[in-house]
Amino acid sequence: MLFIKNIKKLVQAEDLPRSRVEGTAMSALPVIDNAWLLIRDDRIEDFGRMEELEEAGSGMAAGGQIEHFDAAGRMVFPSYCDSHTHLVYAGSREIEYIDKIKGLSYEEIAKRGGGILNSAKLIRRTGEEELYRQSLERVKEIIMLGTGAVEIKSGYGLTPEDEIKMLRVIRRIKETMPVIVRSSFLGAHALPAEYKNRRKEYVDLVIGKMIPMVAGEALADYIDVFCDRGFFTPEDTARILKAGTKYGLRGKIHANELDYSGGIQTGVRYNALSVDHLEFTGEEEIAALLASETMPTLLPGAAFFLGMEYPPARRMIDAGLSVAMASDYNPGSSPSGNMKFIMSLGCIKLKMLPEEVINSVTINGAYAMGIEEKAGSIARGKKANLFITKIIPGYEFMPYAYGSNHIDTVILNGKRVEYDLK
Repeated sequence: MLFIKNIKKLVQAEDLPRSRVEGTAMSALPVIDNAWLLIRDDRIEDFGRMEELEEAGSGMAAGGQIEHFDAAGRMVFPSYCDSHTHLVYAGSREIEYIDKIKGLSYEEIAKRGGGILNSAKLIRRTGEEELYRQSLERVKEIIMLGTGAVEIKSGYGLTPEDEIKMLRVIRRIKETMPVIVRSSFLGAHALPAEYKNRRKEYVDLVIGKMIPMVAGEALADYIDVFCDRGFFTPEDTARILKAGTKYGLRGKIHANELDYSGGIQTGVRYNALSVDHLEFTGEEEIAALLASETMPTLLPGAAFFLGMEYPPARRMIDAGLSVAMASDYNPGSSPSGNMKFIMSLGCIKLKMLPEEVINSVTINGAYAMGIEEKAGSIARGKKANLFITKIIPGYEFMPYAYGSNHIDTVILNGKRVEYDLK
């Protein structure tokens, strides 16, 4: 057992765990001052205030060997739940970064054969072992930055063989790393060059061959589609989601990043777990989401990197919606998995309160991954995935001090984790 005492603030501590937080409730954050936390094996067993510790002492005494950790005035947060990444990729795309600086848009780069198609070329030339090696370093990096659960998408393969290769790497990460991993099959990420002007044929390939192959090896938890201007239509998306449902793959949609695409409404119609990006979100889209169980997930790192309009988070929360935020870690539009910086963008650019951004990257992020029963808050019975901060004045300091790492200790599955990042 691991006993952590003298915690300045135990953040997101719940006696009655919630599945998600929405609307005005997002501005509230359950916190216990001067707290303790008990971990047994890989689970949170109990917690409370230091002054009440004697009441819980008998239960700890009966538990056997206890390792003591004195937080000495530091804070404890649940690990970040990053519900949208593409961190399994080969190489990098800094040349496109220069093109962006020179004024080319995301769509212009894609039309020239760059963007996603550039990453697809690199994936096809990279073996599975090397792809795993590169991706493993990124996973270690995000763990040390506080992420304890991550969703990873395929989508840079765009052939049956290369999509399977990516998903096998994701499965290997799930099997070898202490972080909680969920995988999404994103065969409909872009139209491969060889299918130019033959979108229906490629959608047929995704439905007829790729989905059965993915399901046959149980390689994915979810299915995703890039439903947006210049990519896949709502009709394409509906076909793919329906096909995925037959194999038990629930939808997660890239929607409305570039325009009002109909992707949000399509996702809601087919009970997608989340719809992500959402830079273009109006009253119709908000109304559809309010009537659904779909989590709107914002990716401000992509809007920041691409110099695009930010999603209307304030309007969405004020309307009563839940909001999650994720990193979109990928080589082309958000080459960072730093969820602390995502919180800072939420405050600075989306005008969200510190409590709202913390809720969005913990409990609501867990919901957007379908793991809210095991992650996203400090609650009895949940996975002991958390981090201990350095000495900071308050939880508001985390998004405020956007350029510094204020994590002292990372704990996953009840054990301290440390990686030597190269």
